[in-house]
Amino acid sequence: MSSEGARILVIDDEKQIRRMLKAALEGYGYNIAEAAFGHDGLNQAAIFHPDLIILDLGLPDIDGIEVIKRLREWTKIPIIILSVREHEDDKIDALDAGADDYVTKPFSMGELLARLRVALRHVAKTDDEPILNFGELTVDLAHRNVMLRGEEIKLTPIEYELLKFLALKADRVVTHRQLLRAIWGPNYQEQTHYLRIYIGQLRHKIETDPSQPTYIITEPGVGYRLVTRD
Repeated sequence: MSSEGARILVIDDEKQIRRMLKAALEGYGYNIAEAAFGHDGLNQAAIFHPDLIILDLGLPDIDGIEVIKRLREWTKIPIIILSVREHEDDKIDALDAGADDYVTKPFSMGELLARLRVALRHVAKTDDEPILNFGELTVDLAHRNVMLRGEEIKLTPIEYELLKFLALKADRVVTHRQLLRAIWGPNYQEQTHYLRIYIGQLRHKIETDPSQPTYIITEPGVGYRLVTRD
């Protein structure tokens, strides 16, 4: 999906932030709707049919986490959190509730625009796309194999499932709990040492320098992100 004409709903109680985002994003060709309250934002989401939502967590009527949960009952619209809350638990809660990314205030417009482009690019991709490309790394979902610079990489079943899960959510933060639930099940969602072991093994197989990874990036205290490389 191109940025031009894409509809973005901004849910934030700070009028100055809404005004600034509206002016900046409209300058890049986005079509903007605004809401200052959570309930109003939920109504706008149903009426405006946005392609992406920018959401503040600290709303005056209902908490932003509740807004995410209600949205996720009926839509997969990408949600980018824009919040002053910097604590890791707030980021984890938002991402686990269904947010796609998290930007902390104060923020740079350049960073926010980059996150918007990534989220909208994922909207344009179909869920059944069989081959995912990340620069020199390719994940073939149909044949369950992984190629690096044209050579097949041998992965264990768990390593493959981990890489596939990250690849399907490329450029988005995936929390420890999300990964543990998806790969090992709900009884293992606190066993973060499993992830450290297997992420380490994956990095040794796909990274040029595992100590300075360029594909699987650590989001400290939160989780991991598989980065798209052109």
